[in-house]
Amino acid sequence: MTTGFALFDTALGTCALAWRATGIVGLQLPESSPEATLERIVASFPTATEHDPPPAALEAMELIRAHLSGSPDDLRSIPLDFEDVPEFDCRVYEVTRSIGPGNTLTYGDIAREIDVPGASQAVGQALGRNPIPLIVPCHRVLAAGGAVGGFSAGGGTVTKRELLALEHVPGFDDPTLF
Repeated sequence: MTTGFALFDTALGTCALAWRATGIVGLQLPESSPEATLERIVASFPTATEHDPPPAALEAMELIRAHLSGSPDDLRSIPLDFEDVPEFDCRVYEVTRSIGPGNTLTYGDIAREIDVPGASQAVGQALGRNPIPLIVPCHRVLAAGGAVGGFSAGGGTVTKRELLALEHVPGFDDPTLF
């Protein structure tokens, strides 16, 4: 199945979206430059080709732009393709995708929700492999006690905090340094 990708601008910088006919397979949040974003999406999807997005991808881009401009949406209307994703990760992503803007769960909460209590670390590892951050909102998953935990997208935990502030998550919606 052919994979395509395109760069697109948002309020936070240049993102990249990758898709197949069946749905979105990847989202690259802004890196330090559009060139760095391009490098990272190509590294994640080496067989993908850059071209004009089909209507479903264009719609996803518009929803992402609006979200990153301060109109949070749960983005659940965006169709995803998890064909190449391990079953455990899919289970984690399904629960993660159910977390609405302004809300959070912990890694432990998700482990319990998928009936694998004690698998907090495995949940964190699955979220670290998340190819579709924001649409599968791994930034809404915190460590025990409300600690930020990790974030593998560009900017790391600074970006995670920014996304949580954008969604007015209590404790994160204070002014930041950027």
